[in-house]
Amino acid sequence: MPVDTEGLAQKYRAATLDVLSKKLLITNLCGTEQQQDLTEPPNCGGFGRIRHFRRATSNGWPANPLPIDPACARLGIPPQDEIRAQVFQNAACNWRCWYCFVPFNLLSANPTHSAWLTPAELVQRFISEPDYPHMLDLSGGQPELVPEWVCWMMEEIDRIKLRGRVYLWSDDNLSCDYFWRYLSEEQQHFVATYPFYGRVVCIKGYDEESFQFNTSADRSWFKRQFELLGRLVRSGMDLYAYVTLTAATSHNVQDAMKRFVEQLQTIDENLPLRTVPLEIREFTPVLSRMNDVRREALRLQWRAVEAWNKELDDRFPSSLKSLPITQIQMGRPTFA
Repeated sequence: MPVDTEGLAQKYRAATLDVLSKKLLITNLCGTEQQQDLTEPPNCGGFGRIRHFRRATSNGWPANPLPIDPACARLGIPPQDEIRAQVFQNAACNWRCWYCFVPFNLLSANPTHSAWLTPAELVQRFISEPDYPHMLDLSGGQPELVPEWVCWMMEEIDRIKLRGRVYLWSDDNLSCDYFWRYLSEEQQHFVATYPFYGRVVCIKGYDEESFQFNTSADRSWFKRQFELLGRLVRSGMDLYAYVTLTAATSHNVQDAMKRFVEQLQTIDENLPLRTVPLEIREFTPVLSRMNDVRREALRLQWRAVEAWNKELDDRFPSSLKSLPITQIQMGRPTFA
């Protein structure tokens, strides 16, 4: 049976958010399986970690400018090939992607490895760290189960007069519509127009079959991801996308990729140029989930990225593809 996307979203939202006390359930990484993959020990009392975002990927895979270029552009610093970020993870997700770098026991509102913290406490832990980075990454889990988190963090950053000195970044797997369901129109506008914020969504596959294979969710949610993505683009938010290209088979991958890119372009003509293929690798929590089909999927993602590159070559001039991702405009055509 597929995972109950909407049922789990409601369950985990209730288990990880206390609106009245303005508290969120945040993962404590100390002693977890995920800690084995960290390049630096957990910080912020165990509730945070430093992540090094790097532009370089495996030889032959497209470079990853996220969130390096958006952060540098907004903070007014020269482009770099690596950036440090302070990461906090909310303690739940309503999907179970087999390649997720987070152990599944940290995605179920597990009280053994989490605690209730306010945005003020999170920001205070962040700025109390020596040589803290100028980027905050709200990750998970699925941060959009509790969309108040992004809004509250912005308010706290402004309250202590850090606006313009900290770039805020958040993840969204497009598994719920809670941004519109639970935030007021005023809050939605505040988040969408906040000048030092960017969001990356992750599209879990390039067709219904690969989506279901990756997430264990009902395949109908592949289409639903595009509906939610379209609403976010229309909000005016500074938005970017990842796509994961693992699949159980590469049968008809060229045709499937053509349809996938066309679906992106029905939202915005230039959206494919703000979309980055995310190479899937084996982190420690993934090892116990591997089987022959999933090992083959790691190999087949290379065929899929070749098809992706061809579609972009066929659809966009090199002058546009060579622009920094932050200069790819959406909402109006930039080429004939």
